[in-house]
Amino acid sequence: MTATVLTERRDGVRTVTLNRPDRLNAINPTLLADLAAALTEAAADPETRVVILTGAGRAFCAGDDLKEFDDQAGSEAETRAYVDSIQEITRLLVLGDKIVIGAIHGWAVGGGLEWVLNCDFAIFAEDTRCFFPEILLGVFVTGGVTALLPRLVGLPKAKEMILFGDRFDARTAHEIGIAWKVVPEAELRAEADALAQRVAALPAARVRDLKRILNRACAMSVAEAMALETDATVAGFLDPATATRVSAFGR
Repeated sequence: MTATVLTERRDGVRTVTLNRPDRLNAINPTLLADLAAALTEAAADPETRVVILTGAGRAFCAGDDLKEFDDQAGSEAETRAYVDSIQEITRLLVLGDKIVIGAIHGWAVGGGLEWVLNCDFAIFAEDTRCFFPEILLGVFVTGGVTALLPRLVGLPKAKEMILFGDRFDARTAHEIGIAWKVVPEAELRAEADALAQRVAALPAARVRDLKRILNRACAMSVAEAMALETDATVAGFLDPATATRVSAFGR
């Protein structure tokens, strides 16, 4: 079986690549488990100074794999465990000690866009397209988005983006504060690598302190938001009307 997440470390930089390109790196339980393991390993490795998070193929991450929705909505206990595993990725990205750089291209949708917001720096290729489909499907956002997004784009804009699920491009993402930088797709990895090398060259302890101190102010609100998000997402998954919306999505 092909690994759903690939990792590579070079010169203090660990690249973590989502690797379900045939499904646009859509999220399923196996990918979540593999990604959690990769991020946990990176956090524990003293030789890893910075993490680059990216996706193989034509997209960063197309969000939850809707082909597996029936399995994800089997029972409240199963659904809650699944949503908790999604939220664990945010804990590792946001509350970990290592700077995380997102190298984002193609689609960054739903949970994938949430992970973009969890990165310390998100570099977008010009072809990146994003949106939050959760409310349209009858479920809810995760990833601490209800705490993080309003701080980036303002409360009214955050409500608009999550409620209506309108699609936006890389330029708009940069204008509203989600993308740190936008570059041609051919330059994406080189730009991410260059930024990673700058971070890796800094004193590791001070970088760790900076992330910890800057994120401490929002850590409690993110944790509280994630708890509320989990309850709302579980309720959405188990709502019979959601299955109808999911089956019709994209038709």
